[in-house]
Amino acid sequence: MSPVLAGVLQMLALIVALGLVYRPLGDFMARVYSSDRHLRVEKWIYKAIGANPDSAMRWPAYLRGVLAFSLVSILFLYLLQRVQGGLPGSLGFRSIDPDQAFNTAASFVANTNWQSYSGEQAMGHVVQTGGLAVQNFVSAAVGMAVAIALVRGFARSRTTTSGGELGNFWADLVRGTVRILIPVAVVGALVLVACGAIQNFAGIHEVGQFGGGSQQWNGGAVASQEAIKELGTNGGGYFNANSAHPFENPNGLSNLLEVFLILVIPFAMTRTFGRMVGSLKQGYAILATMVTIWLAFTALMMWTEFHHGGPAFDIAGGAMEGKETRFGIGGSSIFSVATTLTSTGAVNSFHSSFTGFGGGITMLGMQLGEIAPGGVGSGLYGMLIMAVIAVFIAGLMVGRTPEYLGKKIGVREIKLAACYILVTPALVLCFTAAAMALPTPGHSMTNSGAHGFSEILYAYTSGANNNGSAFAGLGADTQWFNTTIGLAMLLGRFVPMVFVLAFAGSLAEQRQIPETSGTLRTDKPLFAGLLVGTILIIAGLTYFPALALGPLAEGLAS
Repeated sequence: MSPVLAGVLQMLALIVALGLVYRPLGDFMARVYSSDRHLRVEKWIYKAIGANPDSAMRWPAYLRGVLAFSLVSILFLYLLQRVQGGLPGSLGFRSIDPDQAFNTAASFVANTNWQSYSGEQAMGHVVQTGGLAVQNFVSAAVGMAVAIALVRGFARSRTTTSGGELGNFWADLVRGTVRILIPVAVVGALVLVACGAIQNFAGIHEVGQFGGGSQQWNGGAVASQEAIKELGTNGGGYFNANSAHPFENPNGLSNLLEVFLILVIPFAMTRTFGRMVGSLKQGYAILATMVTIWLAFTALMMWTEFHHGGPAFDIAGGAMEGKETRFGIGGSSIFSVATTLTSTGAVNSFHSSFTGFGGGITMLGMQLGEIAPGGVGSGLYGMLIMAVIAVFIAGLMVGRTPEYLGKKIGVREIKLAACYILVTPALVLCFTAAAMALPTPGHSMTNSGAHGFSEILYAYTSGANNNGSAFAGLGADTQWFNTTIGLAMLLGRFVPMVFVLAFAGSLAEQRQIPETSGTLRTDKPLFAGLLVGTILIIAGLTYFPALALGPLAEGLAS
């Protein structure tokens, strides 16, 4: 079988699997977030944290819950790392330095999982399992909760008894974790163990090497963390090689499963959206937009990696540098696009070794805002904000006040949407400019020229968009990068959430507007096409100059 055909067949199998679970999972999540019933274990959790899950919240109260929970999570994870040296199960590793502990705490709480350290050489079992893995669950649940709050903003109005209210953050957080993430992650972990991923609390082993010498390997609860890092679009690996490591991702079947876990909730949430706003066609329009961008990026990535010229590439059957032979170019291309079009950041190959255009595709996927399908929750609310921008543009073209899902998009709403789409580009470009202008950050660049610039641009693109993957040539474990990328991750995660929840609150205060013959049909293919164009144009205009200095220059020169 040719490598190209193998890649196409993997893609088809993935599409079929996602299609089979789309409807049941999407409907199930809608029932979870619409239910008035609390499970017994959920009642115990509410009692332990002192929360009343039945009290409805307007957007300021919902936001306070998000920020308070995240702040406590950052402090807990920071302190856990700082005292690691005195904890049982530390495997002899010392406590983490302050700047590294801050960066890691910010990273995992912000659902980024940027790692400027080698997991198997720095973190013991307690920090890995009790700290990082826990955040993989709850940071994902926070993103899902914010997305559901925005959906309720569209679905509710001040003419209803719940008008202006967005639900209860604590109930949404707990339900998302207990009823959705934990059950699916348990099943995923069991399948990964069956595929060969390890799951233990073993210490450090001395392992002999072929031809003499030895290596040290430590065990860990790898399969369980691998499942939730993909399902929650987190991405942080137990090992430095991430999902290229055979203990995390043993074979082609596990590789396909991990891509499935990355994509399944973000895609299914479009069904949840359609169900909760009372129009499945609206969910299908958002789904069609996501799928169009995802398929286009995957096809472009396969083309650039399979058909790059040169004798070495011809002999290898494509650009194999930095890729695992057990996955090949097809499996690596599918994984890289899935992980950068979502907020996952896990890698089964090294993006720095991709062709110039291939590396640019991974960067552009993040720069679009990671909305095709995006992270769990963040992908849906990012896409809905872009839909509002598209509706606004359409309204300008016909001279009509824009409406979306029966809600007028006025001055306040469009200002909030505009602020949302400006936050991450400002963070990426300002931090990149500062790093390139100052003398010290440049010392961390392994490469010079266009590729060296791409290392810096990729790092801040990944951090501000809460992705977490990296161009591996950058030595990011410095005070400058730990601090600035940490700030980029926190600001890139929580400042947009402020605008999303304020936007949701503004919508929930409005009355529903009846549809007329002049209303733009946002459930039709024409609108999906307009939305794709809006996304590409906004990202292209914002990032094209920076991309031209980095991956585009490198691709054209090769």
